[in-house]
Amino acid sequence: MFGVLDVVLVCVFAVVYLWAFYNIPVLAAGVRSKRRSQQLGASTDTVNAGVLPSFSLLIPVKNEGRLVGRLFEALTKINYPTEKVEVVVVEDGSSDNTLEVCKIFASERENVKILRRGISNGKPSALNFGLKSCSGDVVAVFDADSVPAPDSLLCAASYFADSGVTAVQGRTLSINAGQNMLTQFVSYEEGVWCEAYLRGKDALGLFVHLRGSCQFIRRGVLDGVGGFDERTLSEDMEMSARLTERGFVIRYGGDVCAWQESPSSLRMLFRQRTRWFRGTMEVAAKYGRLMAKPSVRNFDAEATLFAPFIIMASLLGYIAGSGVFFAEFPFNVLWSALVFISVATTTVTMLLAGASLVFVSKPRRVGNLRWLPFVFIYWCLQGFIALYAGLLIVLRRPRRWVKTEKNGAADSMLTSAPK
Repeated sequence: MFGVLDVVLVCVFAVVYLWAFYNIPVLAAGVRSKRRSQQLGASTDTVNAGVLPSFSLLIPVKNEGRLVGRLFEALTKINYPTEKVEVVVVEDGSSDNTLEVCKIFASERENVKILRRGISNGKPSALNFGLKSCSGDVVAVFDADSVPAPDSLLCAASYFADSGVTAVQGRTLSINAGQNMLTQFVSYEEGVWCEAYLRGKDALGLFVHLRGSCQFIRRGVLDGVGGFDERTLSEDMEMSARLTERGFVIRYGGDVCAWQESPSSLRMLFRQRTRWFRGTMEVAAKYGRLMAKPSVRNFDAEATLFAPFIIMASLLGYIAGSGVFFAEFPFNVLWSALVFISVATTTVTMLLAGASLVFVSKPRRVGNLRWLPFVFIYWCLQGFIALYAGLLIVLRRPRRWVKTEKNGAADSMLTSAPK
């Protein structure tokens, strides 16, 4: 007979496996869409220059004196009508020379606004502060370490030619992938996440979420929903859920590219992902009401928001399953079956991740398959971080918006988007 613990474990494993297999078609659709786009090639020739939307580039900065100059240089190379672009920089109480660097940039151009705040309350608050001064049709958010491609605005404009599109999430690439092993792996993770996962969701008409940088939202809609939620640690995910709840469409733009710095140490990665996971968990709890309006997109939104819980549950499942191999007493057939399924699911997921790495890299590198063993290790690390974030919620620890540290590392100043 099976006990209560067995039933609980079956439920946990079932949810984890269903979630994993649910995302396999999404990744497959992304790889297929990526191959098709490479065959067809990207083009912005269909954009009518006479009806190009105006853009407000909203950039919050704090203690980024070493980085923001690189962003400003990239903005001078943007291929878009100058009269249709304004740059709104929110200097959020820096203690270094960030303000001086911003003022120098603004003194050389008429379309740059520098807004100064003496007290910092986190990125969402800074975005809302800057939003009041934005006048463009579309608000584009970039971080201080971003390096947008010259054609990023032109490519984004092609999506907004469709009046049914409310927001666009561009593709983010690592500017310091070659710094060390961690940045290299995070760059591959970014590639799979954007060019397989988000691209697959877009191809299937599912929930595409914003990622905080290289994101574009119609200003009228952004004002209409009340701006960004300043109480959340994941303002991008919260905004994505809010737009979806109201029936707005978010697209993924794989040709809308910007480079950014990847965490170069485990400490930086841990702090960043803790904020991401805790923020997403809290958004998942807040927007559980999405299921009150059943639809494919709303269901997929819930599945996406619950990802940190799934990662945490899978880690606990692996820990529990390891008892089958190391315990001195025999386990029943249920436990043995669960462990077998666990190994099979992990193998399938790793192989799929390896295949995605091959297809999203340019040129395609079969050698990326050597990263397969690290996929499992990295997954376990993410599980521990998710577990820690969950404990912070259970213990009701105060929310603190912790900025991801950047050191200005870069492999090279890339100026053209990958195909």
